[in-house]
Amino acid sequence: MAVTLVAAFLVGARHARKRVIGFWTFILSNVLWIVWGVHDEAWALIALQAGLAAMNVRAIFRNEQGDPVDDTPTRRSRESGNPY
Repeated sequence: MAVTLVAAFLVGARHARKRVIGFWTFILSNVLWIVWGVHDEAWALIALQAGLAAMNVRAIFRNEQGDPVDDTPTRRSRESGNPY
């Protein structure tokens, strides 16, 4: 569980390199949860972690490609005059 928390912290970073490390850490977390799930025969947990691992792999590729950011201001930011 600690590995998952570290991964969540890293994924929230502003720097792409730290985010990629965070996604790889999430994958390590997924593997650890799967190992535990196999040991306890928790098949739903294994299926969940496999799906989350697939999304983390997708996120790594999207992060490395430099997915464009939607800079469209939200309604709240327009109302407050904040351009961000």
